[in-house]
Amino acid sequence: MLFYDFEVFKYDWLVVIKDTDTKITTTIVNDPEHLKRFYEAHKNDIWAGYNSRSYDAYILKAILCDFNPKEVNDYIIVKKMGGWQYSSLFHKIQFYNYDVMVNKAYGLKQLEGFMGNDIRETTVSFNIDRKLTSKELEEVIFYCNHDVEQTMQVFLNQIEEFNAHLGLIKTFDLPLKYINKTKAQLSAIILGASKKEYDDEFDYQIVDTIKIDKYKYILEWYKNPLNKDYNKKLEIDISGVPHVFAWGGLHGAIPKYVGEGIFVNSDVGSFYPSLMLEYDFQSRSIRDKLKYQNIYDTRMKLKHEGKKKEQQPLKIVLNATFGAMKDKYNPLCDPRQANNVCINGQLMLLDLIEKLEEKYTLIQSNTDGVMFKLNSLDDLVDYEKICDEWCKRTRMTLEHDIIKKVVQKDVNNYLIVMDNGKVKSKGAYVKELNDLDNDLAIVNKAVKDYFTKDIPVEETILNCNDLKEFQKVSKVSSKYSYALHGDKKLSEKVLRVFASRSRLDKGVFKVKTEDRVEKISNTPEKCFIENGNIDNKKVPRKLDKQWYIDLANKRISDFIGDYN
Repeated sequence: MLFYDFEVFKYDWLVVIKDTDTKITTTIVNDPEHLKRFYEAHKNDIWAGYNSRSYDAYILKAILCDFNPKEVNDYIIVKKMGGWQYSSLFHKIQFYNYDVMVNKAYGLKQLEGFMGNDIRETTVSFNIDRKLTSKELEEVIFYCNHDVEQTMQVFLNQIEEFNAHLGLIKTFDLPLKYINKTKAQLSAIILGASKKEYDDEFDYQIVDTIKIDKYKYILEWYKNPLNKDYNKKLEIDISGVPHVFAWGGLHGAIPKYVGEGIFVNSDVGSFYPSLMLEYDFQSRSIRDKLKYQNIYDTRMKLKHEGKKKEQQPLKIVLNATFGAMKDKYNPLCDPRQANNVCINGQLMLLDLIEKLEEKYTLIQSNTDGVMFKLNSLDDLVDYEKICDEWCKRTRMTLEHDIIKKVVQKDVNNYLIVMDNGKVKSKGAYVKELNDLDNDLAIVNKAVKDYFTKDIPVEETILNCNDLKEFQKVSKVSSKYSYALHGDKKLSEKVLRVFASRSRLDKGVFKVKTEDRVEKISNTPEKCFIENGNIDNKKVPRKLDKQWYIDLANKRISDFIGDYN
């Protein structure tokens, strides 16, 4: 594989390419003939970059076609057009590009920050209206080389994404050029979908296996033509729990709830794929609907055989297909069928709640399942019997997990302790962190340890001296011109900030116009910035640990109300 990154200026361009096989780094500056020779020698290799599907691949193709790379750069960045629209010649160039950017919410610099690496950027402006000096080029090459190295590190941290992508191509015997496609695009190709236009997205049906008596009003709400509008939603209490019914998954939870005892979380197995198969809710753009069924059956067989790696590509196709049904650019697009899946899914879960609520206490419901509190473990047999009757009627399956403790702020933010002691969590405050999502880790740990181990937040935070655990990585978006630390203008737009006790340290701000300056959200009033490598660095004396303690306490209050 080759990892690469382009930098484009008005009168200069350069690319850094690293070969993982030979370990050789190639740097090409303003030399299209050198790039063409290199491309010809490596056009059968996989090239990987960060956001390369949208940017770098088209800069490369522009140079191969003898276009001005700056014009293509501005077409993509300034005019916000798709690189593929610039020229029909681009499509004819063989190029096996893999985009390392999996989560569009984060830029490469933010991921570098999360990993604790150096996130300093070149001081050379991309708006320079002249050729760069040799010193400026040297600086840009240094930072470009660093970004390629970081892209490789990000790639390794999420290697399973690449393996899954390659798994799809191998499993379904697709040409290697499809490595550039998204998983949803690959799913459309695998299922043989062809683009069709539909104008019946609200002509959905409610299946006859749903039996709702008490909450008929909700059933009628979906049938009312006046409600067939994506801006409308129904907010209503179900079993004493606030719920929202709309055009996505079901959402309902007891707010700010803490409880211990016997809970059962019941998830519908492969809910959306099962609905699509059992009730013919597949996209009508799929030529052969048996193909989806065969993929589903093969995946289930491999899953039961414990072949996790082999079944993963099939799982991707099954799950990506639903999301693609509301993507207007995907051949699988079929909004009516997507609405059929969502609406019937919500109503089926409502049906299940209605059958269980008389005996058990509803704690939360979500897109593919419900959670109830039982009176004792003896209730489990009766609970599962009611569930089995529902499964038989709806042709769905349920998987039950026993939970002994629930702490939930709302349906999107909760922490549960399974009967085996394993902790599962969801939401910004308590989610599982990793090298590529690692913000305010010490606050996350303090909140989780408070709820699961009864450890005071002060103990967790005061006993930690690893600087990276305290980092807050903030990005100033392109809507703003630059960032300020106090009144000092910064060249970087991604900042790693820490709360400070020093009176000399100021806050961080973002500037839209000279008279419109805003504080960067969720940052301390006084902070210091450390954009260099902080791996294995210890906290300095001026770190304000009290700020982190106060934030952890606030987050606990957000979860359960006042608790001190």
